[in-house]
Amino acid sequence: MGTVLFYHLTRSTPVETLAVLLPRALGQGWPVMVRGTAMPALERLDGQLWLQGGDNSFLPHGLEGGPQDADQPVLLGLGPAVNRARVLALIDGAQAAEAELAALERVWILFDGNDMSAVQSARVQWKAITAAGHPAQYWSEESGRWEKKADSAPRSV
Repeated sequence: MGTVLFYHLTRSTPVETLAVLLPRALGQGWPVMVRGTAMPALERLDGQLWLQGGDNSFLPHGLEGGPQDADQPVLLGLGPAVNRARVLALIDGAQAAEAELAALERVWILFDGNDMSAVQSARVQWKAITAAGHPAQYWSEESGRWEKKADSAPRSV
């Protein structure tokens, strides 16, 4: 069972945060599924990821629905992780099933700290995930740098 990491975004955009996190996961050999809630937003994210990092950091990724979905190191989509993902990034209020949480190395929940409905939704997710016994961490960048604000250890069964 992996760790669920909540990222309370107040200074960075999801694309900026993903541009930092995705190479770390790929460096561990972990394919990633980035799950959103609307394909137009994922298409914008796709374009933005191509622009991150300049010439020095190519971030291999693709949009769900292509013939190479299963081979994508980073797959952007609405559905299940068909790319053998070990990491699931949830953006724009996307959700994960209990079975997914248990099977992954990491789950990243990125939410807009300036949107009170997104903050409330993250609180509901935190309560459900920690009540189910999953290890979770809550990270905030309100101070100008990322700081861990809460850590919930897994419950023993």
